[in-house]
Amino acid sequence: MFIWVFQAKHLKQLSIIITAAFFSAGLLYVERTQLMVFSTPDGPQAFYRAEIEKKEVALTFNLSWGEKRVEPILDVLKQKKVNEATFFVSASWAERYPDLLAKIKESGYAIGSHGYQYKSYTAWEDERIRKDLRTSQLVLTELTGEKPTLLRPPNGDFDKRVLQLASSLDYTIVHWSVNSRDYENPGVDVIVEEVVNETNPGDIILMHASDSVKQTHKALPIIIDQLREKGYVFRSVEELMANSHANSEEIE
Repeated sequence: MFIWVFQAKHLKQLSIIITAAFFSAGLLYVERTQLMVFSTPDGPQAFYRAEIEKKEVALTFNLSWGEKRVEPILDVLKQKKVNEATFFVSASWAERYPDLLAKIKESGYAIGSHGYQYKSYTAWEDERIRKDLRTSQLVLTELTGEKPTLLRPPNGDFDKRVLQLASSLDYTIVHWSVNSRDYENPGVDVIVEEVVNETNPGDIILMHASDSVKQTHKALPIIIDQLREKGYVFRSVEELMANSHANSEEIE
C-alpha cells in the first residue's frame, strides 16, 4: 500500500488544490456532530493528524479483546484528569463486555468503531466489508445510544476502496501519527520514549487497551506527565479535526 502524505501548510500548490477541492466537493458532515469527512476529487481521505501550532494531541486506544487492562487505563486517565480520549472498540468485544463499554462512555470518552471481526478489510470483498461495518455500527449504536462516526479499521489496514466504503456509511477513518508500539511490550521506558520523543502538535497517539498490552497502564501516567511538562494538552480526535487545517492521507 502506497501512502502519499501531504501537509497543506508547507506545500503551497497542494494547499491551493485542497482549498479548491473543499469548496468544489464540499465538506461532508456526519450525523450527531460536525465532524468532517475529508474529501477531494479523488475521494475521501483518512485523518491522521492535525496541522496546528497549538500543543494539542489526542490519545487513542484500540480495544479488541480481554477485560484486564481497560479499568487500569481508565483509572490512570481519571487520576491524571485527562478528560478527552478516544477508544476504538471492536463491536464483538463490546457485545462480550457491555459493562466495560459503559464505563468508557460514562467516563466521558469518545467511542469509535474498530470493526466487528478483527480481520483486515483489504483482503475482503466489498459486501463483506459493508456487512462488518454495518454490524459494528448497529451493535455500538445499540449499546451506547450513539451512532459511531469514527472508524479505525482492524490492524489499521485500509486502502482507497475501504475509505470509499467507510465514507458511504458516514464514517471517517482515523489513523495515527505516533505509534507507541505498546503491543510489543518492549518495556515501560521504551514505550514512554517512543511517544514523548516523537510527539508534535496535532499528533494522534496510538495505544492499546486489550489484554495483550501489559505495560501500557504503567507507561501512560509517565507519558501524560512528560507531555504536560512540555506544554501539551489532551484533546479528542473530534476537536483536532474541527480545529485542523487540511491534513490527511491519500491512499492508493
